Amino acid sequence: MRLEFYDTTLRDGAQSEDISFSLNDKLRITEKLDEFGMHYIEGGWPGSNPKDLHYFKEVKRLNLKNSKIVAFSSTIRPHIRPEDDETLRAVFEAETEYVTIVGKSWDLHVRDALKVKLETNLKMIEKTIEYLKKHGKTVFFDAEHFFDGYKKNRPYAMEILKVAHNAGADLIVLCDTNGGSMPYEVYDIVKQVGSEIKSRLGIHTHNDTENAVANSLMAVKAGCIHIQGTINGYGERCGNANLCSIIPNLILKMGYDGISKDRLVHLRELSLYVDEMANLIPDKHRPYVGDSAFAHKGGIHVSAIRRNPETYEHIEPHLVGNRQRVLISDLSGESSILYKAQEFNIDIEKDKKASKEIIKKVKELEMLGYQFEGAEGSLELLIKKTLGLHKKYFDLIGFRVIVEKKEKNHPVSEATIMVKVGDKIEHTAATGTGPVNALDNALRKALYKFYPVLKNMDLVDYKVRVLSTKDGTRAVTRVLIENSDGEKNWGTVGVSENIIEASWQALVDGIDYKLLIEENKETRKMEGEREH
Repeated sequence: MRLEFYDTTLRDGAQSEDISFSLNDKLRITEKLDEFGMHYIEGGWPGSNPKDLHYFKEVKRLNLKNSKIVAFSSTIRPHIRPEDDETLRAVFEAETEYVTIVGKSWDLHVRDALKVKLETNLKMIEKTIEYLKKHGKTVFFDAEHFFDGYKKNRPYAMEILKVAHNAGADLIVLCDTNGGSMPYEVYDIVKQVGSEIKSRLGIHTHNDTENAVANSLMAVKAGCIHIQGTINGYGERCGNANLCSIIPNLILKMGYDGISKDRLVHLRELSLYVDEMANLIPDKHRPYVGDSAFAHKGGIHVSAIRRNPETYEHIEPHLVGNRQRVLISDLSGESSILYKAQEFNIDIEKDKKASKEIIKKVKELEMLGYQFEGAEGSLELLIKKTLGLHKKYFDLIGFRVIVEKKEKNHPVSEATIMVKVGDKIEHTAATGTGPVNALDNALRKALYKFYPVLKNMDLVDYKVRVLSTKDGTRAVTRVLIENSDGEKNWGTVGVSENIIEASWQALVDGIDYKLLIEENKETRKMEGEREH
């Protein structure tokens, strides 16, 4: 069976706490969803705010190839003719072929929220759909709070669907708006609805019981062919159904068609893109698309996946654009080190003594508070240092950091540093917004004349963790730093009772790793020239 997917990230997803998409964000996400092959993109509610109305004007300029843009709206107000309803008028200003209309299907909402008679609500739904159909629109009807309404007043909830169908709705979407339904309830109710309403059915679920994905899958199993959700499950309260889990489950696990597998490989890319537009840190533990989805830490696990990845991976990661990762920690075994060494193009497969020595060092350092899961730059350097393969790019002669604070003034930080590169000594100083920033600036300034390529490297993240609070300000501190040169990101780590020393360790590893990258590039270039 071929399914159709409907994305409401730009409306329902934007209702998530901490998310506020700009007009440009919405347009860029639209292009990305279209590129992925999303069937429908709900652009917003043109009658609710100027930004959404502006979106529908601007989206016409995009050269969309796969997606249909949908305008969202409510039914007409009670006792108002459709042609006089301002909200409905805005839908026509959006000039979309597809319109989604939401209407109440739970009698509680009709009485307590709308404060109208049950019969009046039926007329509001009927007249809205008839008017839109009369003017050539394709109408999707969202039966809001349907599952709650069905469980509390089945005859009225079913009457809502019949009225919508008879009025000409092209699709009826059953909504679990409060997110409180169980998967077995959704399956049974959808099955029953399908036997009574001869309409194309869709599903729209929320995640308040952590069942939004399961409820969507069960609805499809029961007969729904249209699935609504958001990228990364963003949405009000606990979120909407997560299309980044629903789509691969339906395509890869349940055998349905809808999104081609050559587009499915861009799923992780889409997930990260929306995170970026939302200005949110990606959740590494997301199924399918998260960094940890195919990450292995335990030595037994790593040993098994080196023989056959299927032992601990439910699909091949590349099918959704992800990759297999092995994490190094005090739980690691020889297989983990061999895996990482291979990843770093270091051949120690037959050198059991070397691999055991590296494992020993890793476990000793982790006992002291080091963590290499987010610091693979430091890990590669550690392996190469242990094997005697690391080139020393500079030596520290000494540094000094001063923080001066005067009354009513902001603190001023200054770092003075002396380094030796070959037989030359460089002595310089720099200021910064804090002591670590000053030290970073001074170190780079000292090395730029020897290694100008460092100007292409930026520090993009700096994390500090106090490892033992009982020692107060004397506690051991772990610093994780992430650097980027625009092509590659790498993490490094430092640990010390002195936060400046811990930061120094991570800063030096970061610079060492960048210089290692450049050295490897140069080696590959020379090898290529020799081959020609």
